[in-house]
Amino acid sequence: MKKLISLFCVLALTVSVMAGCGSVQTVTETTGAPMVSEEETTLETQQTTDSKAESNEQSADVRVMALKGPTAMGLVEFMNRADSKELTDHNYQFSIAATADEVVPKLAQGEIDIAAIPANLASVLYQNTKGAIEVLGINTLGVVYIVESGDTVHSVSDLQGKTIYATGKGNTPESILNYILSQNGLDPEKDLTIEWKSEATECLSALMAEENAIAMLPQPFVASAQMKSEKIRVALDLTQEWDAIEGEKESPSSIVTGVVVARKEFVEQHPDAVSAFMDHYRESVAFVNENVELAAQLIEQYDIVKAPVAQKALPACNIVFLEGEEMQSKLSGYLKVLFEQNPKSVGGELPAEDFYFSR
Repeated sequence: MKKLISLFCVLALTVSVMAGCGSVQTVTETTGAPMVSEEETTLETQQTTDSKAESNEQSADVRVMALKGPTAMGLVEFMNRADSKELTDHNYQFSIAATADEVVPKLAQGEIDIAAIPANLASVLYQNTKGAIEVLGINTLGVVYIVESGDTVHSVSDLQGKTIYATGKGNTPESILNYILSQNGLDPEKDLTIEWKSEATECLSALMAEENAIAMLPQPFVASAQMKSEKIRVALDLTQEWDAIEGEKESPSSIVTGVVVARKEFVEQHPDAVSAFMDHYRESVAFVNENVELAAQLIEQYDIVKAPVAQKALPACNIVFLEGEEMQSKLSGYLKVLFEQNPKSVGGELPAEDFYFSR
């Protein structure tokens, strides 16, 4: 088990770059209502106790972990309702992780039941747990953008001959960029220069220091950069560029940044809890997208990013909750593109049908 957990930690580092309560009415003599006998009261009390016991038996502990960033942002309203005890159908326990390698061993050891993680990491875990992980839904589509401290790039073809600062060498950001470039007739190795950095902050520094500098950045780093300098503009939305390529296909894929996964054992043991979790998650995503200012405050409350950055970034984070056939179509197509470029990025082979949960 220790060797398996250690393997998962290494894999995570290589692929990561997310019943109502009834009221009790007391009847007294002054109400004019019929008196209740002691025998009837005892029976009613026993029935109430039995009902509560049955309810408790149906309740489950649902332990959830999400990564800081867009993959966790859609959960914040759900988290707040659970923490305030507004939700009583199940016992939801949330935690936020800074990196994927915090999540992997906890899933492997069964310390958490559900996790919001990068899409390709979900595929890697599925392969390395022999199918013990399945995807409940997509929670984040594309969050990657081409930005510049100038006004020279207005189409993918404008990147020819340019230098792009980027992070994610060998991982999904590189696969996304290479796919879009190649589908637009550009050779990533010959027609432009991609200068890979280890941290997104290094790309930010280059944008701030150089005139007409170009970088590939994810949200919320894009929002943070724009708040530091008015000269920094979004040149290309890579999600839109991907969709333009895929648009004419019979089953178009999408960039899928984050998914929510669960241990298959937990899903099989607690199907009602999983279904309730998904319903609450969907409601939370709707709240976040429709109430950006309030959602940003919750995002800061849960120490994901500061509220001003979150408020600016949220409209561009593509936070969703997609499940069932739509989820499978978009995710399987995305994983196929990654596999064709770098099989290791999805665990060496594409997941089977049982990777995709359907209720």
